[in-house]
Amino acid sequence: MKRYGSEWKRRLGAGEFLHGGHIFLPNPAMAEAMICFGYEYLWIDGEHGSFDKEQILAHITAVNGAGAGAFVRVTSGDPAVIKPVLEMGPDGIIIPMVNSAAEAAKVISACTYPPKGTRGFGPRRANRYGVISDREYLDTIDDALVKIIQIEHKDAVDHIDEILEVKGIDGVVIGPCDLSGSMNLLGQLQHPDVLSACEKIVTRCKAHKVPCGPSIGPVNQEYIQYWLELKTEFLFCGDDLSFVKMGTESTIARIKD
Repeated sequence: MKRYGSEWKRRLGAGEFLHGGHIFLPNPAMAEAMICFGYEYLWIDGEHGSFDKEQILAHITAVNGAGAGAFVRVTSGDPAVIKPVLEMGPDGIIIPMVNSAAEAAKVISACTYPPKGTRGFGPRRANRYGVISDREYLDTIDDALVKIIQIEHKDAVDHIDEILEVKGIDGVVIGPCDLSGSMNLLGQLQHPDVLSACEKIVTRCKAHKVPCGPSIGPVNQEYIQYWLELKTEFLFCGDDLSFVKMGTESTIARIKD
């Protein structure tokens, strides 16, 4: 059984630049298609997408079955929200809106078994329905699960060094849109103040040796290039809904032209 979370960490450790995309629509066939089109890692957006638990599980199995890593963004850092998703066996979990070291410590603890954390024991698909022994599962899960926090608020930027000192953080995803909103500049992703805040996050992550990268859309090529030139360790860019929209609008415009 391939461990895509362990692979993610190994590849980053070897200096590879990794890329992934987002899934917003609740049909797992779309997730499978995205892998067929070339993505190696997909972020299942349980925060803004219309997913229930069964659909999240179906997406994880579809992504893994197609040969790629499945990451899930949950709705919040509440341990009761995190726990059932972890039992589904995603390769990574993404916690939104982490704004302080205390919040970071809480969510990392919720993803980690005692004695290092407070996660309750009850894996289902995570241990392949019991095929993996409890001992093997407990010995390998810390390496197999990628624990990512999102920095997407000015308060988090102000406390970035304290946050990055929390042990167990495997990565930081920068959320430029909500970050811009917290600065009363919602949607102005290329405003100098927003870019400065993003660059501070990248600089401090590099200083703390915590891999980081943004979550962005596929439309603005100049903005994508900006992020590539920042040389983050990874990039989540593009999503099913945007690609459908772009393709549909382009085709209709060509037909009407």
